[in-house]
Amino acid sequence: MTSLDPTVKSLLADPYGAYAKLRAEAPVQRIVGLDGLPAWLVTRYPDVRQALADPRLALDKVHAAPGNYRGLALPPALDANLLNMDPPDHTRIRRLVARAFTPRRVAALRAPIERVAEQLLDAMEDTSAPTRRADLLASYAAPLPITVICDLLGVPEDDRHDFRAWTDALITPDPARPEQARDAVKAMLGFFTGLIERKRTEPADDLLSDLIAVRDEQDRLSEDELTSLAFLILFAGYENTVHLIANAVLALLTHPEQLAALRAEPELIAGAVEEFARFDGPGPLAIRRFPREDVTIGGVTIPAGETVLLSLASANRDPEQFTHPDRLDLRRRENGHLALGHGIHYCLGAPLARMETALAITALLRRFPALALDVPVEQLRHRPALRARGLLELPVRF
Repeated sequence: MTSLDPTVKSLLADPYGAYAKLRAEAPVQRIVGLDGLPAWLVTRYPDVRQALADPRLALDKVHAAPGNYRGLALPPALDANLLNMDPPDHTRIRRLVARAFTPRRVAALRAPIERVAEQLLDAMEDTSAPTRRADLLASYAAPLPITVICDLLGVPEDDRHDFRAWTDALITPDPARPEQARDAVKAMLGFFTGLIERKRTEPADDLLSDLIAVRDEQDRLSEDELTSLAFLILFAGYENTVHLIANAVLALLTHPEQLAALRAEPELIAGAVEEFARFDGPGPLAIRRFPREDVTIGGVTIPAGETVLLSLASANRDPEQFTHPDRLDLRRRENGHLALGHGIHYCLGAPLARMETALAITALLRRFPALALDVPVEQLRHRPALRARGLLELPVRF
């Protein structure tokens, strides 16, 4: 790690401490990322919030200056998604997908989520006997969202491959084994292409069948946009919720007074989910942006085409916005956190992620009144990544 940019090195070792220092000393800082390319890191709440909604900061990679951005090497069939789009294409596709996350459709998933949560907790008890120890990430936090999002899309149970291995390979690639990321991309492309073809011949009452109808009957999506949408919904709906749940459980287990308050007043859960997202959310950075023209952020002028990274994690711990920001407070009132974004790119799946997390935590605490960490907190390991905040495992006893 000696060759890393000093700022990046400190962010990997102690992200919240490093962000506090940046907010105070260099709120708009030029860094060299893990990919070896330069980027501007923005850390104060008002700057991040304003930049998230600034139309001059584009998501489309065509606005990146030559040689300034490498990014994830995805084929066109997976790359034509909302994370790479600006209006008007972004507006068109977002409207099509929004129907998947209407309050009515999300509410209809409540009972299935509760059922799956109880089944997973049953399995944890069965497989952990007599030690009553488990990796909560692998046993509960990961399989719950993948089941929910696969049900939403209409992925048959027999086809639910190892999405966790695929997403791990994409988010935290091993520099010594670049073939892992390439293989994951190839596997995902083959999986979604095959699934769409099967859905075309055997449509069902699910989101993917609806999107295929929009593509084939109304011609409002290209084939690449259709495949990319399926990929993004699964990838984002799974990856972010896994770590929101796991990070929330860790926050509770390391703050016993807050855990006791939630056990005593389960009705706190809605506000608690917002606080979990603020305190230690799964996405420390918003999707990278590229200025269409020179822009000034926090008094610093950033040239057109350079990469801008907006730190949601840092903004959510800004003491100018939040009282005692490093304190977990499930009764917090001033919680205008940015963990789910802001502006036209606000997370479409936010209502579903909120409900999944609330139901997952509620079921877990009800089932296991003696839930506790099974290792000292210092032994827990996070992914070595700037763009994802997630544990590698979460050993618990119950």
